Amino acid sequence: MADESEITLKRIERRIIEIRIEGTAPLIMSRFSEKAKQQMLDAQMGKTRQKKEPKDPEQEYLRSIHRLSDGSPGFPCVAFKSATIGAARYFEGITMTTLRRGMFFMGEGPDQLVRIIGEPKRREDMVRIAGKTADLRFRAQFDEWQAILRIAYVPIVVSHESLVALVDGGGMSGVGEWRPGKSDSGSFGTYRVVGDDDAGDPDDPPLAAARP
Repeated sequence: MADESEITLKRIERRIIEIRIEGTAPLIMSRFSEKAKQQMLDAQMGKTRQKKEPKDPEQEYLRSIHRLSDGSPGFPCVAFKSATIGAARYFEGITMTTLRRGMFFMGEGPDQLVRIIGEPKRREDMVRIAGKTADLRFRAQFDEWQAILRIAYVPIVVSHESLVALVDGGGMSGVGEWRPGKSDSGSFGTYRVVGDDDAGDPDDPPLAAARP
């Protein structure tokens, strides 16, 4: 019987980095409201369509904002992760697949949101439904905004300096509506890195700077 060699593994090192970003263009939010979800479900279940309610611009605007548990505005951390992964195409030596496995964006609450530091205002746009019927949409726009991205990463996959460069590169694609990464004519939701901190082990509490 052949001898069995002992397998010895070391725990994978993980680190936390907190990167402060600043918007270089206004951020437009368009959260899918609970009302819209219910209407879609009713239609799929064959329920009789209810009479269309009068449009309420202020309520539509308020419903477009992602909210943290304390009522502050936030934005899905997955959007920033997607932008950062997409930035891999600008650099040599790292692929999107490798980057997906080597970093993990950490949001707050059940919706995993990144806190947005800024004041929203109501925005009005004319849109066309299915390219035909004209309609008005009322959404939140943050002209000046900042956020702190809290990211767990594996140093043997991507270094601290590389991750900062990738987040900065992801800012060219942006997040939110009418961003360059979604539309050829988009110019909103872009950002740049303005600071970063090594926050240590993933089990450590967030830095005080992560709160406005």
